[in-house]
Amino acid sequence: MAKTIAEINEKIKSGKAVVVTAEDIIGIVEEKGVAEAAREIDVVTTGTFGPMCSSGIYFNIGHTKPKMKLGGGTLYLNDVPAYAGYAAVDVLLGATALPENDPLNKVYPGEFKYGGGHVIEELVAGKDIKLVATTYGTDCYPRKKLETWINIKDLNEAILFNPRNAYQNYNCAVNASDRIIYTYMGMLKPDLGNANYCSAGQLSPLLNDPLYRTIGIGTKLFLGGGTGYVAWNGTQHNPAVPRGDNRVPKEGAGTLALIGDLKQMKPEWLMGTSFQGYGATLTVGIGIPIPILDEEICRFTAVKDADIYAPIVDYALDYPQAKPATLGEVSYAQLKSGEIEVLGKRVPTASLSSYPRAVEIAETLKEWIEGGRFLLTEPVGRLPGPESGYTFRPLKERPLE
Repeated sequence: MAKTIAEINEKIKSGKAVVVTAEDIIGIVEEKGVAEAAREIDVVTTGTFGPMCSSGIYFNIGHTKPKMKLGGGTLYLNDVPAYAGYAAVDVLLGATALPENDPLNKVYPGEFKYGGGHVIEELVAGKDIKLVATTYGTDCYPRKKLETWINIKDLNEAILFNPRNAYQNYNCAVNASDRIIYTYMGMLKPDLGNANYCSAGQLSPLLNDPLYRTIGIGTKLFLGGGTGYVAWNGTQHNPAVPRGDNRVPKEGAGTLALIGDLKQMKPEWLMGTSFQGYGATLTVGIGIPIPILDEEICRFTAVKDADIYAPIVDYALDYPQAKPATLGEVSYAQLKSGEIEVLGKRVPTASLSSYPRAVEIAETLKEWIEGGRFLLTEPVGRLPGPESGYTFRPLKERPLE
């Protein structure tokens, strides 16, 4: 039994495609078996909603009168520094950018109440954003200063471009020291007082396509409440990690670089987020449809939380010192139970990723496909897989001479 994306799209157009979520396919496969499920089901939808630091936007403000070259000077959006070094009026803003007057961690732990992610959320929500820029003048761009309000509806283009999203598995973070620590995995209590994780597990896109057979360059997806595409493999893409018999990685592996029209998106799916003692970021909603082309792909999408394992990592010493050590591994079923065992101690768990919102994304994407409003795309390129030799390398430091 084999299907093609073109055949599935024809069924979507005619209203005959059978679409289920990655949560629903588990029971279907258990009841009917992989072969029958693969024949019946055409598309499985996935979802994830969590903080994703490597996110940002770029946009074009249009030319001023007289004209001004923003690149080479300074530019702020609601007092958050942005980058204009691409050209005259193209602007880039990252999710983790912070105002220059933020006290940071001078008063520890810092609150980081406002940053690039919050600006992005407000821009998407249709709020006016204060832009202040200064630069040098040229013969063709004589203006040196600009103070104005911008609004997304007036921008020529506004694009969400995220170099690294939708991590394929991730760490379970704990703190084995005797003091509280503040990390991008949240506040961690001393003496293994809590354990935080960040993945939708069985709903997460790349955990349902562990070998990147259907998710590739050009794959269309739900992004921030609108539609977007996989532009490339994400930064820190690291497919050659240990995997289980089900081919699911046992630690952070693949990542995706994503792009989409910011003007389609919604603030409830792009939310500015503050991490005490760490910084600001953006929480992003992503959903990817997986076409059931054959039995292997169907089997992959039926993965359960009980069969997905994450490493337990000490963020007090091992993680900051880049030590490869772990304190064991734990399944997402155990993590979602609310309590795990680490070094013989019962430790309460909490997720930075919202599973209910991930379910909502998967259901929304299912409705779009069933309604004929969303067709699948054929990837134009494969992501580097486990056997590709592609690996993430740490920085090789070389002393300056």
